[in-house]
Amino acid sequence: MHQRDYDLLHQPIPGLIRKIALPTSVGYFFNTMFNVVDTFYGGRISTDALAALSLSFPVFFLIIAIGAGISTGATALIGHALGSGDRDGARHLAGQTLSFGLAHGVFLTLLGLACAPFLFGLLGATGVVLELALQYMVCIFAGSVFFLVNYVLNAILNATGDSRSFRNYLVLGFFLNLAFDPWFMYGGMGLPAMGLPGIAWATVLVQAIGNCYMLLRVKQSGMLRHFRFAELVPDRHAYYQLAKQGFPSSLNMMTVAIGIFVITRFVARFGSDAVAAYGIGTRIEQIALLPVMGMNVATLALVAQNSGARQLERVVQTIRCALRAGIILMSFGTAAVFLAARPLMSLFTKDPRVVGIGVQYLRIEAFVFIAYVILYTSVSVLQGLKRPAIPLVVGLVRQIVLPIPVFYLLADLLGWGLTGIWCGILLVTWGAACVILLYVLRLAATLDGPVRLAPETGVEGG
Repeated sequence: MHQRDYDLLHQPIPGLIRKIALPTSVGYFFNTMFNVVDTFYGGRISTDALAALSLSFPVFFLIIAIGAGISTGATALIGHALGSGDRDGARHLAGQTLSFGLAHGVFLTLLGLACAPFLFGLLGATGVVLELALQYMVCIFAGSVFFLVNYVLNAILNATGDSRSFRNYLVLGFFLNLAFDPWFMYGGMGLPAMGLPGIAWATVLVQAIGNCYMLLRVKQSGMLRHFRFAELVPDRHAYYQLAKQGFPSSLNMMTVAIGIFVITRFVARFGSDAVAAYGIGTRIEQIALLPVMGMNVATLALVAQNSGARQLERVVQTIRCALRAGIILMSFGTAAVFLAARPLMSLFTKDPRVVGIGVQYLRIEAFVFIAYVILYTSVSVLQGLKRPAIPLVVGLVRQIVLPIPVFYLLADLLGWGLTGIWCGILLVTWGAACVILLYVLRLAATLDGPVRLAPETGVEGG
C-alpha cells in the first residue's frame, strides 16, 4: 500500500470522504446482503427459524458492540499517532490492538456460552424458537475470536485511510456465504445437514477466512513491520489507552444492543408476526443507511488524523462536509423506502400480516433516517477527537432511559399499539440527534475560533 494514496492531512476533504466512504459503503452493502442471505435461508427452514434469527440479532449485537467499540477506539488512537508523526507508536498500538482483540474474543466466547439462555429468556423466547436460537448463537459465540480479530485488523487499516481491504473481504465473504449457507444447511459432499446451526457455522468460517486476508493486508501496510509475537504481550499503558477510548464506544454500541432488546421485548407482546416484521424492517433500514456507514468511517479517520496533527480547520471542514452529504443522501433514502415499503417487505416474506406490519414500520421509520445521519456523524466526530463519553451518555438516554416510558405511554396508555412503538423510536431518535448536533456545533465553533486567527493557514472559518 502506498501511503500517498491515503494522505488524510493534505488532500481535499470532500475527495477523501468519497475515497474512504465509497469502498466502505460497498463493503457494508455486501455485509448487509450477507445477513439478508442468512435471513432468506432461515425463512426456508421455517417461520420459527426466522423468528429465532430475529431474536438472535440483539444477542449477536453484543459481539458487534465489543468489536466496533474496540475498533473505533483503536482507529482514533492509531490515527492520532500517525497524524502527529509517531509511526513507531502507531505500530506498537497496532500490535497491542491485535492482542486486545484476541483477549476479548476469548472472554466473549466464555461469557456468551454461559449467558445465552438467560439473554433469550429476557427476550421472552420459549419452546422451539428458544431451542433454535440457542443452537444458532452457541455456534456464533464459539467463533467470537474470529469476529473480534477482523474488527481490530480493520481498525488498523482504517486509521491509515485504507477502507478498500475490508470492502474486498466483505465482498468475498458475501459470495462465500452464498455458497456455504445451503451447503451447511442441507449437507452434501461429506457434510451432514445441520439446519439453522449450519448458517451460523458458515458465518464463523467466513470470518476465519477474513482473518487470514486482513492480516496479510495489515502486514503489507507496514503497520506490523518487524512484528514479533512478544509484541502481543499486554502493555499496561497501551491497554489502558485502548480501554479508555474503546470501552465507552463499546458501551455506546451496547446501548444499541440493549435498545434492540427493549424494542424487541415490546414488539414481542404483539406476536411472532410482529417480531418477524421488525426483523425484516431493520434489515431494509440497514441497506438504506449504508452510505452513512461509509461516511462514519471516513469522518472518524479524518478527524482523528487531522486533530492529531492540530489541523483543526480540516476537522471543522470534515464535520460540515459529512453532515451536508449525509443529509442529502438520506433525503433520497427516506423517499425511496417510504414509497417502496410494500415491495421491499414482499421480497422477504409472503405472509400478508407480516408484510402489513413491516410496511407500517418502514413508512414511519423512513423519517428517522436523517436523524441517524446526524447521530452517527456526530458520534464519529467525538470519537475522532477522543471524546467518547458524550456519545455514551446520549446513547444511554436514547436507547434505555427514554424508550421504556415513551413506548409505555404511546403503546399502552394511549392505546396506539405497535404504531406507538414505531412513533416512539422516531421521537426519541430525533430528540437525541438534535441534542448531540448542538453539542458538536458548539464544539466546532471552539475549534474554528483559533483557526481564524492563524495567519499561516490562509483559511477563514475552515
